[in-house]
Amino acid sequence: MKFAFRAMLLCVPLCVCGQMQMGSPAQTLRDNVLQHSASGTSLEPVSSAPPMLMRMSGNWMEMLHGEASVVEQQQTGPRGHDKLFSVNWIMSMAQRTTAQGQWTFAGMFSLEPATISGRYYPELFQQGETAYGKPIVDGQHPHNLFMELAATYDWKLGERGLASIYAAPVGDPALGPVAFPHRMSAESDPLAPLAHHLQDSTHISYDVVTGGLTWGPARLEASGFHGREPGENRWTISVGAVDSWSARLTTAPARDWIAQYSLGHLTSPEAYHPQENLLRQTASLSFHHAWATAELDATAVWGRNHTIGTDVNANGYLLEAEARLRRRQSLWTRIENDDRTTDLLGAAAPPEESVVGRVQAYTGGYAHRIWHSDWSALELGVQPTLYTTPPRLLALYGAHPWGIAAVLHWRVEK
Repeated sequence: MKFAFRAMLLCVPLCVCGQMQMGSPAQTLRDNVLQHSASGTSLEPVSSAPPMLMRMSGNWMEMLHGEASVVEQQQTGPRGHDKLFSVNWIMSMAQRTTAQGQWTFAGMFSLEPATISGRYYPELFQQGETAYGKPIVDGQHPHNLFMELAATYDWKLGERGLASIYAAPVGDPALGPVAFPHRMSAESDPLAPLAHHLQDSTHISYDVVTGGLTWGPARLEASGFHGREPGENRWTISVGAVDSWSARLTTAPARDWIAQYSLGHLTSPEAYHPQENLLRQTASLSFHHAWATAELDATAVWGRNHTIGTDVNANGYLLEAEARLRRRQSLWTRIENDDRTTDLLGAAAPPEESVVGRVQAYTGGYAHRIWHSDWSALELGVQPTLYTTPPRLLALYGAHPWGIAAVLHWRVEK
């Protein structure tokens, strides 16, 4: 695999200009909102500074960030598979300040439809969406070419307040934590969390409109969007009725901490279970702190899908963290405890989806920087994952299957 979009970056040489510093942290929650450094309107802790390049072009501030990993994944057990693939994304933004507020335009793109063959990469116990008309099991689907196309306007309300409107034919509604591709606590982990479809799978949704109000340390948002998840053709933009909604409360009790609770109604999100509507709840707490030679990011997430009209509830719990030492070494972990459904039974699955057990996954990783320039860096690392299988799935997986991934990770970094 090649970093196919690297040429796009090379065509946009960015630098630090004006009075803004590259990746400088915000001072207040309002300032954090105005940075719009994550997908949609989700927020990292106020003190965090996601790596990106910035420059002034007339009255516009232009920004660019992105990353790509080449991954060799190998897995054990009866349902384990091996594969070489690449996960990647790039995001560009432009901002302009007006007398009353600020305009932000964002575009996020991925070449995963080309760099992940067969419409998914192997990941034991993962489920969600379809490939070739069948549910994906033990695999993660690629992201879409168009991950986000959005415009935001923020009205400043005095020194402490902000009213915002976000509109996106492809975007991220106010539901869940910062999606895993953008989370600093998961920056070096190339694999999706097993609870992705319980926590943050709506980060690529269609026909999204969000309104938000920020005051002091709190932010309240509400969204309308199309609930069906993206189809198998990852190169196109789908459209649909605004048939789903969500609301999210975010609070920043201190600069190093941020928490959110969100609730959403998803209309027919899964193509394979079109009759199912979901009520999703999520809660998360994120932490960031930087020292002279190290920095730490950590996130805890709970997500729950309730299938409306039934007694089916699926819960997912995640704890992940990443430490960066002298910007030369990275250490990370992810621990999960997630309900899995009958889709994992394959041909033996009943037509109505239900929970069959809870899987534990324990991941650790290490990477060392092997090259850097004045605008990007390259790391080489390894990441093992050990699983604990619930009783009903022992015959299919074995008691403790495991996987290991070698990772070559490139990212925008000053």
